[in-house]
Amino acid sequence: MSATQVQETEKPQFYLTDDHHPENSTNLGFWLYLMSDCLIFAVLFATHGVLGRNYAAGPSPADLFDLNLVAINTALLLFSSITYGFAMLQMERGAKMETLVWLGITGVFGAAFLALEIYEFHHLIAEGAGPTRSAFLSSFFTLVGTHGLHVTFGIIWLITLMVQVSKRGLIPENRRRLMCLSMFWHFLDVIWIGVFSFVYLLGVLG
Repeated sequence: MSATQVQETEKPQFYLTDDHHPENSTNLGFWLYLMSDCLIFAVLFATHGVLGRNYAAGPSPADLFDLNLVAINTALLLFSSITYGFAMLQMERGAKMETLVWLGITGVFGAAFLALEIYEFHHLIAEGAGPTRSAFLSSFFTLVGTHGLHVTFGIIWLITLMVQVSKRGLIPENRRRLMCLSMFWHFLDVIWIGVFSFVYLLGVLG
């Protein structure tokens, strides 16, 4: 065997010939992420459960919360979940433009939800009911604000995917990313139903 043949047989391989992205690995990894997020919100709910009655001689939920405003905000987020479902149906049909339209509508609902939440925070702080006023308000702002931060990241992710779909179409990679965002978006809906029931309704009516 010549020296040239020996060098060719010993030449290192820098590229994998098999698939480096096992099937369903993204979904599994994302489910693990959602479970870790569940733990975060579970801690925040538990904290609010402990501190939610500590008003420090300050205002109570019945004095502060406007359930009509919160109901409108809840409806906005629930409608955004429905419109995202329509986007996924259009994605399954391979309809690129229809998918983008429904994603855009979802983003509008999400932005409106955030706008009302920011308005509520501003209104409470203007009335002197900021997060430093009492333990109740500290836990409230932390829990609701963390959920709002997740919605903000979801909208940024949504816009990024809309750009990718508009440029590259409904390729398998974009479909997988849209599916992950769908799980994330519906997860935020479930968390908000808990916030609406546990923080707002029980706070005002309890």
